[in-house]
Amino acid sequence: MKLSVWTYEGPPHVGALRVATAMKGLHYVLHAPQGDTYADLLFTMIERRDHRPPVTYTTFQARDLGADTANLFKTACQNAYDRFKPQAIIVGASCTAELIQDDPGGMAETMGLPVPVIPLDLPSYQRKENFGADETFFQIVRHLARPMERTQHVSCNLIGPTALGFRHRDDITEVAALLEDMGISVNVCAPYDATPQDITRLGAAHFNILMYPETGESACRWMERELGQPFTKVVPIGVGATLDFVAEVAEIAGVKPQFDKTRLRLPWYASSVDSTYLTGKRVFIFGDGTHVAAAARIARDEMGFEVVGIGCYNREMARLVRNLAKDYGVDALITDDYLEVERCIAGLAPEMILGTQMERHIGKRLGIPCAVISSPVHVQDFPARYAPQMGSEGANVIFDTWVHPLVMGLEEHLLHMFRDDFEFNDAAGPSHHGGTALQSTNEPTETAEPAQQTADIIWLADAEKELRKIPFFVRGKARRNTELFATNQGMHEISIDTLYEAKAYYAR
Repeated sequence: MKLSVWTYEGPPHVGALRVATAMKGLHYVLHAPQGDTYADLLFTMIERRDHRPPVTYTTFQARDLGADTANLFKTACQNAYDRFKPQAIIVGASCTAELIQDDPGGMAETMGLPVPVIPLDLPSYQRKENFGADETFFQIVRHLARPMERTQHVSCNLIGPTALGFRHRDDITEVAALLEDMGISVNVCAPYDATPQDITRLGAAHFNILMYPETGESACRWMERELGQPFTKVVPIGVGATLDFVAEVAEIAGVKPQFDKTRLRLPWYASSVDSTYLTGKRVFIFGDGTHVAAAARIARDEMGFEVVGIGCYNREMARLVRNLAKDYGVDALITDDYLEVERCIAGLAPEMILGTQMERHIGKRLGIPCAVISSPVHVQDFPARYAPQMGSEGANVIFDTWVHPLVMGLEEHLLHMFRDDFEFNDAAGPSHHGGTALQSTNEPTETAEPAQQTADIIWLADAEKELRKIPFFVRGKARRNTELFATNQGMHEISIDTLYEAKAYYAR
């Protein structure tokens, strides 16, 4: 664990909070000091939930450390049951409370509460948020799910969606619709909107749909072993993956694959003349392993981008991403240090970033368009509208989300190109007022821009200004080619003449 201004994942008890908040009839008693009680901000402000997360804190203070903090926890536990009457309780400690070693699980078991009490052992200083969510849900399933007779009709469980997940709410709707088209019903969706009573019915399904490996794989593997339920391996994000998912589900369920392709907009438009300017765009992809793997396939195979960098922050998915990077001929970046990610992006100089909220800020600083594809996210990535990532509509949403930053960037470039035009400059006045020029007593004077320096190459101010006239989506390539040309020619400064000599050289 280290202090950081930004972090891709919180400590593991935040993962447990995501599971508890997603469920109904479950309560989380968290042994935590005053100051660790920030869950309300996560779920009501960012995810815009209309109710508080179901968590009770002990909120001990420094002066309590010399007394009996164990009794504080027991009192909080009893009060939580008396007030909320949950079907089950999960208990654990935050990263700070873990240091005092009070053993919340052991204390709760001795209280004789009339509902299941599930202890969580989350190593706060070795693991992080996604592990916490995965382990919490696994423990809930292990304690409550039992073998039982299968439903008469073919059914499945949707496993993995949580609170604060990236578009999880809408993905559930989209995947359920795909299954309904094949005559398969959903037995239980968990943890999202499930109760502890629902968890006891998981064994009635014929198989499981693993929607998000980060938060549901441990539970799926346990149910495969203990309940005899196979689970899907394909995550239906993108056109190709959705088709593969439908085929996989049909094979497991023994039904005929059905998929309505008429809802898809991405394949036609991605290959149309109107979108050919997207072809060959160099993209850098970073986020959680599941969404990164899906985004890489969409970028290369469905939209014609060139993947120049790929990575993830959750080390549990490092092997998947490293194998994927080999297939794409790039180096995998496995790190939770956003500054390292920024250095990598700056070095690769992609024309677009597909990443998290952090990469969106990095893109702003570097002047590179960015589309958010993965948690961690901002409130704007929990839209009020229907905006899934999975299935047919998910593919359409992804296409819009990725293309718009490029289109808007092109619009900005055109406005920048014409900023000195007599009709478009700031002093011209609004066109609907007849374009009357604004009178200014203080005429601004243009100041020379400083020269830019890259490694051993210095860009002179006039060359840098000329470079900005090149459209943004090829500007990075023009910069790299010019610097390579200058290096090969033994030059240390780039002037306008050098820029055009490089252009002529590469145009041969």
